[in-house]
Order: sequence, then structure tokens, then C-alpha cells
Amino acid sequence: MNLHRLLQARAEAGKPVRMGLIGCGKFASMFMAQAPRTPGLHVVGIADLAPARARESLMRVGWPAEHFAAKSLGDAIDRGTTFVGSDATALIAHPAIDVIVEATGHPPTGLAHALHAFAARKHVVMVTVEADALAGPLLARKAAEAGVVYSLAFGDQPALICDLVDWARTSGFDVVAAGRGHKWLPHYYTSTPETVWGYYGLTPEQAQQGGMNPQMFNSFLDGSKPAIECTAVANATSLTPPPDGLAFPPCSILDLPNVMRPAAEGGQLHHKGQVEVASSLERDGRPVPEDIRWGVWVVFEAHNDYVARCFREYGLQTDGTGRYACMYKRWHLIGLEVGISVAAVALRGEPTGVATGFRADAVATAKRALKAGETLDGEGGYTVYGKLTPAERSLALGGLPLGLAHGLKLTRAVAEGAPLSWGDVDLSGLDGVLGDAVRFRREMEGLYGRNDEPAVLRAATGGGSTRS
Repeated sequence: MNLHRLLQARAEAGKPVRMGLIGCGKFASMFMAQAPRTPGLHVVGIADLAPARARESLMRVGWPAEHFAAKSLGDAIDRGTTFVGSDATALIAHPAIDVIVEATGHPPTGLAHALHAFAARKHVVMVTVEADALAGPLLARKAAEAGVVYSLAFGDQPALICDLVDWARTSGFDVVAAGRGHKWLPHYYTSTPETVWGYYGLTPEQAQQGGMNPQMFNSFLDGSKPAIECTAVANATSLTPPPDGLAFPPCSILDLPNVMRPAAEGGQLHHKGQVEVASSLERDGRPVPEDIRWGVWVVFEAHNDYVARCFREYGLQTDGTGRYACMYKRWHLIGLEVGISVAAVALRGEPTGVATGFRADAVATAKRALKAGETLDGEGGYTVYGKLTPAERSLALGGLPLGLAHGLKLTRAVAEGAPLSWGDVDLSGLDGVLGDAVRFRREMEGLYGRNDEPAVLRAATGGGSTRS
């Protein structure tokens, strides 16, 4: 509750929190719209593969050209302005930078940037939640070993859910369930970039005029993004997934305490202490009134009659018994809120959500019958979607994480709806950030008790002979 005061003190002392941003897409642009209005915060540098595009984004969100006219990072520090370039490594390495905000949206690259930042003793705010879903538990461990803070990004739904869960537990409540809202119908998992706009009520021409990326938007629709985000939440909060993945029960904000309670008590949860997603559509396609499509929620339980009476006296939305209640934030502002994470890690040494264990995974799952020799195209594409899976189940089946299911070739056919495994893809000859990401993920699996992998996996991770 005092971050703004702490930032003001840093501003008055002439010692702002200095940060670097990697990737200047939609999320980052929203953050840049707010950053100049935040006292005690100095965006020293922005690294993007297309610097000219990043400059255009800054102009679009209201930055005067002179604010990002610095000729170098040193010049930006001296003048209190911002340098825009393409060299993320130099940005991370600069000794004056306190915090790196990773917003590339590319999981293997996100892992690489985070590890470089830890080595340079820099805090990391991970906007690329796909990287956290891929290997957040090990990233958190590596950050702690380096003596820095690794954090989910406030404004994005996982960190907001973590905040609600923390509020409930700190207040002494048992958390029954927590999650986000989403527009969902069962057949959406088969959606592709070719069909996505019809589900959003747009024509391809309208989407193109709006500069909308069909694969990115499809990753929300087909359930991949909810699986990724709930993976991050489960690993950060100790809430766990249902055994068969997200059920997406239709639910309004008024009905959260009824629906998000155990099935044995009239709800739709598999167990208490679960992550779940509330759909804004009934199964027949009718909109749910008072939905929470854009927001986050937590359902908690009164431990005795007195607390239940307090719920009633203060007007909480409860179930019929009065013992289950909810709190929610109906909207989220994504990039507009990221400054809270930057301030929290730099001034308090505190993450706004961080993995504390490996409890859940987003496993690549076939959208259709896939043939040997096909190349996977990642989340939101034509081949796979992400399914939330308990970590122990993912480890047992050797599940292929969604964050690595891009650019790999299938070695055998996979049936529609089946999870993909490491043994289904060719991992020989991998190099660069993808090869490094595979090795990092396998290291994490080793820490959490994976089964012995076949020889091809040992080869891919540098431990044995190649595929015959």
C-alpha cells in the first residue's frame, strides 16, 4: 500500500528505479503509456528486434520524440531519457539497470533473457507467462540462487489471481478455488487462425485493419492461454488442477460461490484448493449475464458460523449455505498495471507472484489427427492446443510442454485429443535458444522426479547417443 510513496522518495533523492524493457508489443506499449507518469521510475532502454516499430509504438502511446532520442544507454541515464535499440544482451548487462521486464512473448527467448539477467544480478518481471508455464519453478530457483527477484507481471491475470489468493489466506480464509474468466465452448479447442475471427464476430478484413494477429488471438480462444495462465497460478499458489484439465463451467459473478465449490456439495469442482476458469457462455452459446470474462476471482470458506454470519452482515455474495463466499476483480488492465511489479521487486524485494513448486503443466495436445512428419506450430496454431495437466501426470506421460511445441517435427502419428510426449517429436540437432530451452526444461523435470527418459532425450539434453 506504500509503493507510490517509496517511488516518490526515490524520485526526490534522484535515484529512480532504472529498468530495461525487452520486446515492445501490445502489452509493453500499454506499460509505456503509463511509465512516464510513474514517479521514481526510469525506463533506461528498450530492446526490440524492430527498433523502428518500437519507436512508432512509443509515439502512438503519447511519448514525445525527445523522450526516446538517447544515442546510447549511457546517454539515456545522463539525460533521464530512453534509448531504443535491438541489443537485449547489452541492455541486460548494463550495470545501472535494476529490473528487466521480459515481454517478447516467445518462451525459449524469455527463458534465455531471464537467465542472462540473473547472471547479471538483475531482477526480472516476466510478462512472457508462457516462459513461466514452461519452467517457472526452475526460474524461481535460479533467481533465488543469484540473490535477485523473479516475478509474474501484475496486470496480467495470473499475478492478479495470486494477489487475491494471498489476500484471502492472509485474512485467515481457506481458499476453495481461484481463477479467471474466459469465453469458452467445448468445440473451441479445434479453432485455428483460419476460423478464429468468426468466433470473435469479426471478418478477416476487420481483424487485418485492426492489426490483430490471428494465431495470438486464437491462443486465447482455443484454451491454450487459460491453460498456460492457470499453470502459472497453480505453481505459484499451491492450488492444483483438476485431473482432467479445465472444465470451464459457465458462471456469473453472482454464482461463483455456488459453482466453484466441490461437486459433493452441489458445485462443479473436483476438489477444494483448485484452479478453474469460469466461462462467459452457456453450453448452448447463450451469454452468461454478469459474466467475469475479463476478470479474476477467488472463492473462500468460512471456518465457523460466526464468520459465515459476518459474510451475511456485510453483504458478501455467498452460496446457499452462506459458508462459501467470493471476491473478484472484474477487469484487468494488463500492461497498464505492470509498474506495480517493477516497484515491488525493486523496492520491496517482493514478487507479485512466483512459482513455489511444480504442480501443473500446459501440455501440448493434438487439435486433430496429426501425421508423422508434420511440424508443430505452437499455441494458437493449426496443430496443438494447451491442456492444463497435473504435474505428476505430465511427468508420468513425458508430456511435451506447449511452450516448446513450435518448430518440432513429429516422429509418429498422434490421435486427435491425445497429449503429445517427448517421444513424439524429433529432438536431434536442436541448437540456439530452443535447444537451451529443452535442456532447461528437462533439468527442471529432473528436479521433480521425471521417469528415466529414452536415449533420444538424453542426446537432446547433452547426455548420450543420438537417434538411430
